[in-house]
Amino acid sequence: MRSAHIRGSLVALVSAALLLTGCGSDGGSGATDDAKPVANEASSTPSEEEPEEEPEEEEPEEEPDDVLMEAGDESDDVRELQARLGQTGVFEAKPTGYYGDTTTGAVAAFQENRDALEVSGIVYESTWELLVGETTEPTQDELYPREQIMGYGDNNDQVRELQARLTQVGHFDENPTGYYGNVTKSAVEAYQRAAGLEASGTVYDDTWAALTGATKKPARDEMFVPVEVPEVEKETPAGLDDRCMTGRSLCISKTTNTLSWVIDGDVKMTLDVRFGAEGYETREGEFTVYWKSRDHHSTIYDSPMPFALFFDGGQAVHYSENFLQNGYEGGSYGCVNVRDRAAIESLFDQVNEGDKLIVHW
Repeated sequence: MRSAHIRGSLVALVSAALLLTGCGSDGGSGATDDAKPVANEASSTPSEEEPEEEPEEEEPEEEPDDVLMEAGDESDDVRELQARLGQTGVFEAKPTGYYGDTTTGAVAAFQENRDALEVSGIVYESTWELLVGETTEPTQDELYPREQIMGYGDNNDQVRELQARLTQVGHFDENPTGYYGNVTKSAVEAYQRAAGLEASGTVYDDTWAALTGATKKPARDEMFVPVEVPEVEKETPAGLDDRCMTGRSLCISKTTNTLSWVIDGDVKMTLDVRFGAEGYETREGEFTVYWKSRDHHSTIYDSPMPFALFFDGGQAVHYSENFLQNGYEGGSYGCVNVRDRAAIESLFDQVNEGDKLIVHW
């Protein structure tokens, strides 16, 4: 009974094994090598399974910041760039259309003041977008600014040439002076209106190009017109002799008791003088200063004669302390006395030996 019971149990076990094997096989094969893995899978519980890892989210790729302009480029776009940079105050040069060191520095300066931009000196798309957003479409004058050639207040030979050329086209009636004043400004305005240009009164490069194209190079006589200055005889001042009106002259009048220092008819200085006493009269006539002696002392009369200007033998013009103290009471031994020491000292320094001296009534 016991062995029959054991046999029944074994049969049941084998049947169960075959049933499990058949559920996991391809064609109902009863190979026992496949039973183990199937039995293991069947015996696994959900709590023993490892959780699947979630895939990492990929960061979106940044769109590339394209280079629009950089050093070495030359185009109208660069000219617009320079004009727009000029509006922001970082480009002070005249737009040329060439992307050189000046433009590179201006771009870098613009980028440096904006936190969102990398300071590179290169115009990326991001740089251009910010720049365009902060500026306006450049005008023609901003893209192609005019260059001033001449303007109000200038004073030079080029202004003379301008005036001479304006004369050729009938807009300047004066002799060229070289000074750009109101007359020249009005003449330039008149020419600009006639030529279809903006009447600014200032000579920009377009005005100068038009004017030089419509005229010929002025001759020197057109720019420097000879001016005849009529000779006017100077009227002889009262108390002077006609001989004193030319050259350098010491003009001494016995009528007015004065000495006048005269250069080409212009009286530079007038001093009070006195003459020789009776019996020692000062001689009249035309003389020259033949000797100057600053600290002269008369050996004949044993008297000082400072700042002596000798003109005839022992007669001289000199400072006299006696004349200062006593005035016209008395007189000299033929010399011309001066009582203003500072004045005669100054005169002594100005007069040259050989200068003319006239003693007259």
